[in-house]
Amino acid sequence: MSDALVLSRNARFQQWQSYLVTRGKRTKAGVFLVQGVRPVTLAVEHEWPLESVLYRTGDPLSSWATSTVDRCRAAGVSAVGVAPELMAELGERVDQPPEVLLLARSRLLDPGHWTPSGDAPVVVAFDRPTSPGNLGTLIRSSDAFGASGLLVSGHAADPFDPACVRATTGSLFALPVGQVGGPEQVRAMVDRLRQQGTDMTIVGTDETGTVAAHEHDFTGGTVLVVGNETRGMSAAWRDACDVVVSIPIGGAASSLGAPSAGAVGLYEITRQRLIARTSAPVGD
Repeated sequence: MSDALVLSRNARFQQWQSYLVTRGKRTKAGVFLVQGVRPVTLAVEHEWPLESVLYRTGDPLSSWATSTVDRCRAAGVSAVGVAPELMAELGERVDQPPEVLLLARSRLLDPGHWTPSGDAPVVVAFDRPTSPGNLGTLIRSSDAFGASGLLVSGHAADPFDPACVRATTGSLFALPVGQVGGPEQVRAMVDRLRQQGTDMTIVGTDETGTVAAHEHDFTGGTVLVVGNETRGMSAAWRDACDVVVSIPIGGAASSLGAPSAGAVGLYEITRQRLIARTSAPVGD
C-alpha cells in the first residue's frame, strides 16, 4: 500500500496544526506532535504508541530519517508524506523543514495502580506548574537523575504541549508521567506502597523548610514535591508532606526557580545514595 500524501493545507493538515496550539484539541483527540531528532528517536525506541509518522517529501531523506520511517512502518504505523513548507509549519522551524515528525497518542500513568520501580523509589510531584517549558525541564532532570516517575498535580501545564515535549528532549518517552488532582491521590499511593513494605517519605521543597536538604536522609523511598513557580507549594501539599526541606542559597536571589530547585533536590538524593552505596561494607 502506498503512503498517503498531504501537499496542501487541507482539513487533515489543519487538524494536525491545531494540536500545536490548542490543548483542548490535543486532549479530545488524545494525540500530540513530536518534534526534534532526539524526541522522535526516543519515542520510537521506547515503543510509544504512535498514530502516524510524517516525513518530508522532495529531497532524499537522511539515513536516520529513512530508518525511522521504515521502523515505524514495520510496527504498523501509517506513514504520510508531507510537503516541505507544511512540515516547516508543523515543526515550527520555518528556516529548516524537519525530515520526520510523529503523531503520538497521549499516555499517562494511573497512580492508583502504579508501583514505582526500585526498592527505594524516587517520585517527583510538581504542584500546579504553569510553564510547559518548566515542566519539560523537570521531566528531563527527573529522568537524568533516575527517578521512577513524575506526577503533575492540580490545574497545570500540559505534558503534551509541544514546548514541554521539546524541553524534555525525549525523556517524556522514557520516564513514566502521570497527572493527579492533588496530594490526596499521592498520599493514597504512598500509603499503599507502605502497606506493601516500601518505606516512603513525602518531602517538600520550600525556602521556609525546617531542615536543609543536605541534612535530610534521602536514602529511603521519596516523593519529592516541587511547588508552583510563583506561589510555591499549596497549603494542602504542605500538610501532606512528612518533612519540608530548604535549599541553602546565597547572592541576591530570594529563591531558586522551580525546575532548578527540583534538579538540586534530585542531585542531593543521588549524591546521598551514591555515598551510601560506596561506603557500605563489602558483602552488603
